[in-house]
Amino acid sequence: MRFYVRRITFYVITLWAAVSLNFLLPKLMPGDPKQIFIDKFVRKGGELTPAMQNSIDLLFGGDDDATLWDQYLSYWGKILQGDLGISITYYPKPVVELIGAALPWTLGLVGLATIISFILGIVGGAWVGWKRGTWVDHVIPASTLLQALPYFWLALILVSVFSVSLGWFPIIGAYDIFSFDNGPEWSWEFVGSVVYHGTLPALTIIISAVGGWLLGMRNMMVSTLSEDYVTTAEAKGLRPMRVATTYATRNAVLPSIAGFGVTLGFVVAGSVVMEQVFSYPGLGKLLLTSVQSNDFALMQGTFLVITVSVLAANFLMELIYGFIDPRTRNNG
Repeated sequence: MRFYVRRITFYVITLWAAVSLNFLLPKLMPGDPKQIFIDKFVRKGGELTPAMQNSIDLLFGGDDDATLWDQYLSYWGKILQGDLGISITYYPKPVVELIGAALPWTLGLVGLATIISFILGIVGGAWVGWKRGTWVDHVIPASTLLQALPYFWLALILVSVFSVSLGWFPIIGAYDIFSFDNGPEWSWEFVGSVVYHGTLPALTIIISAVGGWLLGMRNMMVSTLSEDYVTTAEAKGLRPMRVATTYATRNAVLPSIAGFGVTLGFVVAGSVVMEQVFSYPGLGKLLLTSVQSNDFALMQGTFLVITVSVLAANFLMELIYGFIDPRTRNNG
């Protein structure tokens, strides 16, 4: 019980610090960031409506005479109400609406691809580690090469070969916008289009990520197989498959589970480069657009969602880790 209380306290404090930093960032800009933002917005042809003024007040503080503490409390109040402001890039759309539209695409593509790469890497790494010293070890150099491949390079190669040269897959988009000009819909045809358009982006993530999981699991498997309890299990005459799964793999996978928690948290951020190459409408592309356009409201909202998702994923994986390995709870 003490372990869980300490972990909950730690993550609550971390969340408070992250939100506070998110509040302070626009105020730490040189000059008068509020007036600079308003001038830029007007130059772009925007209309300073009450809704937009509220969005600006959320970013930089509404009342110039209000203390920083009052602005801070107001910021927390609006966040708790789900008000993250209005985007200057996609004016007059609220930031919450933009994030809500982009988040399912990122979770569906990047999340599923990350889970697939983790499973393939863990299973493959456990098998290679169990068969250490045989021809199977030749997989290691290939996995190291895969781990070293940059996302953007692999994405461009896949597009060049399978989209441009062979024409097997589309180059951009999450679905066929010409067949579904009214937007997403619940139909098998639409699901098929999403899977078809998401194949190359998913392959980019899986190929780039599976090598790291495989190599890490293989090394942990080799280390675990030298432990006394594994040697004792083999001496008792237990079936090799039981030794490999119950005694070796179960213990070797623990560090990978901890690493998977961190990776799963960053799923929400998506792969910024991958989504940019394929023009995929996920959160990563939305974040890049906000940075390029100096859209502070959208930038802050995206950072906030990413921060919360990373903390939530790590907290969940710590709970799972503590359940799998009781020693963690005792040491916590």
